[in-house]
Amino acid sequence: MGARAAPISPQGEPGAATVAADTAPAPGPTTYRLHIRVAALLTVTVGRLGTFAFPAGDYVYTGSARRNLEARVARHCRRATAERPKPLRWHIDYLLARPEAAVVRVERLCADECAANQAMGGTVPAPGFGASDCAAGCISHLRYLGPGEASPAGR
Repeated sequence: MGARAAPISPQGEPGAATVAADTAPAPGPTTYRLHIRVAALLTVTVGRLGTFAFPAGDYVYTGSARRNLEARVARHCRRATAERPKPLRWHIDYLLARPEAAVVRVERLCADECAANQAMGGTVPAPGFGASDCAAGCISHLRYLGPGEASPAGR
């Protein structure tokens, strides 16, 4: 099953990502995709996973939240500030902590996280990224789609 993009108001600051939602409740875990634009080449140390180069362009991160999906997505879209710091908890936090990386669109899906991830295409920029608890054998839950004009991340 795929996403039926019924736009809803994004929660968060001005300029927050566009959020799409399913019209039917998801059975079991809810899956989301973060469409991310990286403005310039980044080298990021992702916790104990290692250090990776992220070329400029568009990425898709697939994740899931068994509960509190909206809070999880809002947290991913929120920038840390001096008044409201954001701990680096998940692999995606390390990438999104950089000002060159921004969530430009969010999708909610009624689909298994790994099936949705494996259907994405693209290349794997960081093996193991977001997949430390993956039982389906995903190499990574982050995909590089290519330069910005070549992908649908901003649409």
